[in-house]
Amino acid sequence: MSKVYVSHNNIMSSLGFSSDAVVKHIHNEVSGLQHINDNSILPEPFYTSLISTEDLNSTFNFLNPKGDYTRLEQMMISSLSPVIEASNIGLNERVGLIVSTTKGNVDALDENNPFHKDRAYLSQLGYQIKEFFSFKNDAIIVSNACVSGILAVAIAKRYIQQGIYDHVFITSGDVITEFILSGFNSFQALSQEPCRPYDKNRTGINIGEVAASVLVTKDSNNLADEAVTVLGEGSCNDANHISGPSRTGEGLYRSMQSAFHQAGISSDAVDYISAHGTATLFNDEMEAIAFNRMQLNHVPLNSLKGYFGHSLGASGLVETIVGMHSLKNNTLYKSLGFETLGVTQPINVITKTTTQPLQTFLKTASGFGGCNTAILFQKTN
Repeated sequence: MSKVYVSHNNIMSSLGFSSDAVVKHIHNEVSGLQHINDNSILPEPFYTSLISTEDLNSTFNFLNPKGDYTRLEQMMISSLSPVIEASNIGLNERVGLIVSTTKGNVDALDENNPFHKDRAYLSQLGYQIKEFFSFKNDAIIVSNACVSGILAVAIAKRYIQQGIYDHVFITSGDVITEFILSGFNSFQALSQEPCRPYDKNRTGINIGEVAASVLVTKDSNNLADEAVTVLGEGSCNDANHISGPSRTGEGLYRSMQSAFHQAGISSDAVDYISAHGTATLFNDEMEAIAFNRMQLNHVPLNSLKGYFGHSLGASGLVETIVGMHSLKNNTLYKSLGFETLGVTQPINVITKTTTQPLQTFLKTASGFGGCNTAILFQKTN
């Protein structure tokens, strides 16, 4: 099998409109979360991270759009554009496009939304991205709850190794809407304070708004400085519950088993884990159990939800990009909000941003419906 790389990348979030800007804020332990107290949205205060509408409009308009685009489409297009430009790859038949999201243009269903309700179809979202950039192939939609962003990388890798594409661009995003907030609030899962993954005093999640894009390629030339090699990947559904993960971490455990088997390495070769870490009781506990079953309890681990909140389908891709920069910078970034271990199994949560040699990291994600994905990455430079 030919090697597959994740290379040029871009993050758009409340922490900045480039990967470098976002990682710099994370290095300085700056959170993009903000306190919202608006009864017209929710009856209770909550924390979230939102992309500036003014900055988004300015960035998108610089691309000279010829039609009308939803907020999510503007986010994804603005995120993907610099990645395509940096790659210097012509968009021919050997280039694929993956659009990954949990809810897509769900706000098109809102009563006062100016777009036709058909815009809520995920195929329409893919069509708009494809047409804007003139991709030759139709967009592939990956919508598998909160593993969508990282699962898209695994799927891109498979397409390349099967000889279908030479390069695959991925763009991922989700927007904050009243529908999404009310849904999580109905689970009593939203926290009224900044989230605290794995901490014994955690009180729930924060929802965040992010767009991220990457190039997955088999071409070892013209790689970004932070490019990584995909060593192995796996995805498994535990089929436990519509919203609750397996109590034994079975789906995540089996996903990691597949990734390690494909990579041909042991747990001792992993320098860092970029975990899902939603700051909910069941998710954090499940992950701790699964990591211990894989004998990864000693490996430094963080959750980035304290910086972005949980950005749904984009979270796995955003966190992969930060992991790539972690390897490049040889830096472990603090798991913001964590103080005292609040899971029953031992895990090595990063409490201080630290510089040390790094070569390999594991990215994991889990989501509603029992979906789980794990990918192992290794530094290329």
